[in-house]
Amino acid sequence: MATAAVESALREALAGPAPGPAALGALRDALVAAGGGEAGLGPRERERLGAVLRCLAAAALTGPEEPAGPWRGCFGEAPPGLALSALLAALSEPRGAAPRAGAGLRALLEELERLVRGRLPAVLGELCRQRGAAEPGAGLLGAVVALPERLSNALQGGHHPSVFLPQNYFPLLAAAIVEALHEVAAALRGGSDCSISALSHVLGKVCIRGRQKEILSVLVPRLAELTKSDCIWQRISWHLVECVPDRCMEAVVLGFVERAPGADVLSRLLGNLVVKNKHAQFVVTQKFLLLQYGYTTAVLQNLLGYLSLDSLRRALLIKVLQELLETWSSSSAVKHSPPEQQEYISKAILICLSHLKDSEIESCRQELLTSMMEGVKCHLDSSLPQIRRLGMIVAESISSKINTDGPVLKFQYEEDDEARELKSLLVQAPLFCVPSVPDDSRKEKADAALPSASESNGKSHTAAAHVVSDEESDTELDSDDDLTPYDMSEDKELKTKAPVYIRDCIEVLTGSEDVDKWEATVKALESLVRKNPAATREVSVELAKILLHLEEKTCIEGFAELRQRAQVAVLTVDPIPVAQYLTSQFYSLNYSLRQRMDILDVLVLAARELSCPKVHGKTKHVEKPCVQLLPASDSSKDWRRIVDERIKSKTRRFAKGPSQVQVASGPNEFNSVAGHFFFPLLQNFDRPLSTFDLLGEDHFVLGRLVHTLAVLLYLAVNTMAVTAMGKALMEFVWALRFHTDSYVRQGLLSCISSMLVSVPAEHLLNNMTEELLETQSWLGDVVEKDPDGDCRRLALQNLLLMENLKKKLNKIVPS
Repeated sequence: MATAAVESALREALAGPAPGPAALGALRDALVAAGGGEAGLGPRERERLGAVLRCLAAAALTGPEEPAGPWRGCFGEAPPGLALSALLAALSEPRGAAPRAGAGLRALLEELERLVRGRLPAVLGELCRQRGAAEPGAGLLGAVVALPERLSNALQGGHHPSVFLPQNYFPLLAAAIVEALHEVAAALRGGSDCSISALSHVLGKVCIRGRQKEILSVLVPRLAELTKSDCIWQRISWHLVECVPDRCMEAVVLGFVERAPGADVLSRLLGNLVVKNKHAQFVVTQKFLLLQYGYTTAVLQNLLGYLSLDSLRRALLIKVLQELLETWSSSSAVKHSPPEQQEYISKAILICLSHLKDSEIESCRQELLTSMMEGVKCHLDSSLPQIRRLGMIVAESISSKINTDGPVLKFQYEEDDEARELKSLLVQAPLFCVPSVPDDSRKEKADAALPSASESNGKSHTAAAHVVSDEESDTELDSDDDLTPYDMSEDKELKTKAPVYIRDCIEVLTGSEDVDKWEATVKALESLVRKNPAATREVSVELAKILLHLEEKTCIEGFAELRQRAQVAVLTVDPIPVAQYLTSQFYSLNYSLRQRMDILDVLVLAARELSCPKVHGKTKHVEKPCVQLLPASDSSKDWRRIVDERIKSKTRRFAKGPSQVQVASGPNEFNSVAGHFFFPLLQNFDRPLSTFDLLGEDHFVLGRLVHTLAVLLYLAVNTMAVTAMGKALMEFVWALRFHTDSYVRQGLLSCISSMLVSVPAEHLLNNMTEELLETQSWLGDVVEKDPDGDCRRLALQNLLLMENLKKKLNKIVPS
């Protein structure tokens, strides 16, 4: 009878051009009698009711004033899905020539807000009851998911209620999903069958549209609380995620992993999703771990901890570890992957190791050992310090896992916060949050622990008394010795006098067996060389040879620095012959890599000293402008000085005399010798020796060489040879531009920067036009394709320098 009353009321409402108040009242009463119009309405009645609602909404929007009568009651008693679709359809209609009435628009927005705040769970329930389509309720589902965007487009930037803002609407939608799931749980407990695939589609579509944070920040904590001790809710949560469409699976799983408070909670929410769903398995075991690397350590711990908490998933954990080790031990991956990704993979390996059981480690011990040996070699061959340290830490961790009883690998590296964080990952993180002990109970435990501590103190005092008595007995036995110690309190250490002549220093360094004299000579050699330049020039090459081969005889503090400063002093006193000797020895046989890098360091330091201005025979280092940051604790003490300095810096003075110190100036001593430092280093880089191969395994020294050439060219600015140096360096860079080592590529890009800064713009335009065009194309490729972030940054910097150079040339030579 209720259905017949609704059908009769619908016929009456559709009889005229517009339903009157009496027809609307009858329709509302019929819908109330039908129990909200959802239970007994067939497809034809729903279609007719939807037409009536759309007619009412359009009349309300286009009429001169809000229509009278119980039209709001019809929307309140109609099925919520039909009401929502009718309201959105009316708001989305094009305006046309007729303006929309303000009262009618406000009425529709109020009705829509009332529906969203009170009947959104009913809309989702209606979605769940619709069956037969591939995506249940596709039109209504799209309206629910995209409601903020559709309403914003319909209003075209006009004011609308705050509930329709994304940050407010999607938390309401999440609460409605939870309420709809409560109805599903009640139905399951009553023995009824339910479908929640529509809710899965809503969740997936919201997440793939980028609204994970808004919806899952409400949904995940509620589900985590509901699934603690209820197996039905756990099944509901598993089914909710399993029914998400494949194209949305990545966004949903990532949101759950990021917002789950622990691996145990994630296991309750997802179940064995990675075992049942192949797409989810690919996302979890491949995409999140090997193809992407921007996630936090907490996400990695949740993800890998989730894999370790079930016997069916542990096989995937071991498989993931094997694939991670294969990537970590690949020389190609180490060369072409950015350091951030390699650190990410290293963290994942350490977390996997922390979850392995002894039996699992024993079953794959040989694979772990093989991967460790190959991977540590690849990482130690890298030119980047952070990559080498990552290899050391991971190799130590693998060794400690597979050799629990025997010796393990141990490397020497700097123990900073990053290294300690990596090592802490080897200890399995707690899979759940341990509740903190209240303060009162802590005090009780502390009080209970005090007696035991006092007892232990008493025992220690007793033991100490026994030790003292034993010592006293020993002294009594030795009391017959009448010898008294000699008073040496006023004695002074005898200092060995350092040589005062250069040739005496050479004799001491080459043949003296007096260790004290040798140490004094090493300490005094630099100042002696600078004080006696004429005597140094007579034996400069011989002295440079001795210093290059000098080895530490005693444990002298700062020996490497003292030797380097003496070498720099010799090179600056007699630049040409010493530079010729050092550059020739760089490509000679029987030198260690350390000695070759020492040669490069000495050349750079000496060139920097020679290029700086001198005043009264002393080098004056020009300070670079810098920003001084005041410490936070002392910011209020010197406020007057800070204010005075700011006032002084912003005050313009026209006639006060010379208020600033005159900038030091003088001849550039590097001008006449720059070529002797630079060109010999370019000659034999492509000729391998039996103990030295720059283009092969010694690429770290090649990187140092390239950086050295860049610095030398930069220091040669305004010299006569800078143009020839820039052209030669460009040819050198062009031959090595595709080198696989990122440190070498960084040096090559630094060379380009030095050339653009040091070589005059006119010379670049006249002598290297084609090279610059090709270089610009290469730099563009580096910015787009190079895996190393520093290389991309340097390439972009060079492109900006070239653009500034182009603008400068256009001003000089207008087109």
